[in-house]
Amino acid sequence: SGFSHSAFTFGIESHISQSNINGTLVPPAALISILQKGLQYVEAEISINEDGTVFDGRPIESLSLIDAVMPDVVQTRQQAFREKLAQQQATSAAAAAAATAATAGATTTAVSQQNTPKNGEATVNGEENGAHAIRMGHLQPLWTTSSSVSPPSQVLFYLLGQHQEGFLSLYNCLYRSGDSTARIWNLNENSNSGSTQLVLRHCIREGGHDVPSNKDVTSLDWNSDGTLLATGSYDGFARIWTEDGNLASTLGQHKGPIFALKWNKKGNYILSAGVDKTTIIWDAHTGEAKQQFPFHSAPALDVDWQNNTTFASCSTDMCIHVCRLGCDRPVKTFQGHTNEVNAIKWDPSGMLLASCSDDMTLKIWSMKQDTCVHDLQAHSKEIYTIKWSPTGPGTSNPNSNIMLASASFDSTVRLWDVDRGVCIHTLTKHQEPVYSVAFSPDGKYLASGSFDKCVHIWNTQSGTLVHSYRGTGGIFEVCWNARGDKVGASASDGSV
Repeated sequence: SGFSHSAFTFGIESHISQSNINGTLVPPAALISILQKGLQYVEAEISINEDGTVFDGRPIESLSLIDAVMPDVVQTRQQAFREKLAQQQATSAAAAAAATAATAGATTTAVSQQNTPKNGEATVNGEENGAHAIRMGHLQPLWTTSSSVSPPSQVLFYLLGQHQEGFLSLYNCLYRSGDSTARIWNLNENSNSGSTQLVLRHCIREGGHDVPSNKDVTSLDWNSDGTLLATGSYDGFARIWTEDGNLASTLGQHKGPIFALKWNKKGNYILSAGVDKTTIIWDAHTGEAKQQFPFHSAPALDVDWQNNTTFASCSTDMCIHVCRLGCDRPVKTFQGHTNEVNAIKWDPSGMLLASCSDDMTLKIWSMKQDTCVHDLQAHSKEIYTIKWSPTGPGTSNPNSNIMLASASFDSTVRLWDVDRGVCIHTLTKHQEPVYSVAFSPDGKYLASGSFDKCVHIWNTQSGTLVHSYRGTGGIFEVCWNARGDKVGASASDGSV
């Protein structure tokens, strides 16, 4: 109830109850299936008509991640709408006939008016425009729910063994959570007290008091030396924390959820992207917004620094903008994707930008030209994320060729030779969508994590499987430690 003219936001909201689901026009069974699958969607807003078509003209089959993860949901939803519409039409006809038999005047007119669609649109459950919007937020890693559909106890772990070259002091474990906290775990093997944790509670000011925001922590990132942690939240605030868990700054200029957040290498600026279609560069020392970039026409999903003052951003508007601090317009705009752009990554040298999209393509861009250098088409479903190998020019492994890894909802991982623009290995052991890939520090191995609960370790030169591990839940994030002898993985059951 109360959602008839507003989007039902559930992508990152953590406290969805059964009554909320039943109170909307989204078929509960389909929504529960989506939630239990841990559906990851990169900020789509779509309206579905009764006949199963999308309000903006796209067929429902183009709903990228619903179709990619659960094509049966599409068919079920279409059938449900057809049955509902047929039932309403039958009820309407019966009511009109009964009214006509009872009286041939005003009553018939009233019944007819009650059941006549406005502007040619049918009504469903009292909704005038006959369409209902589904908004799914960008979240990385993903989340799932238990069978009760209420996930307050479910948490999202994010293991950081190595952030950047300078962060070697601690082997820390953090997770992103639906309880409006982040946590820092000290896993120093030399610690006498064992593993200890710091709880970073995300609060907002209400009535002169700090109360939990009750919004998910959607993103986090260490600065280069591991002394400060930045977090982004669905409450629209970014926050900076000290390594001992104290809140240093609250950054509050976004109007809506923050989807991505990253420090620059120097550590003086933080970059954030949000549902409000903007990206912001923050001064990490003062907590002030240095510049807000309002160039996207839809929610911004990911950002990545090229250097300390220049960055790229991508969006559901299918565009990629390269922006620079102090410039009032993009220094470069890349267009060519035909669907939402999920992730972008600069190569280690900062010369090439890789992007992946729901259009199932991976594209390589150069600042020297407007069109893409390579348009890599091999995946059969949406590409969720990409990672460059820590090899080649500008890395600690300059004698090894650079590679790019892509993870897709088609359950495969592909390794690409970017110089030639060809796929050199297709890694096909996973049985479900792959959400995360990570190269070992020397680039010799690749870890991949999938919703099939498996973490696989691959030899990047031969493409052979080296090790396999099966967890207790769908794997949403994998990461190597700095030494390259451990892999962390976060699972949908709340374990790491």
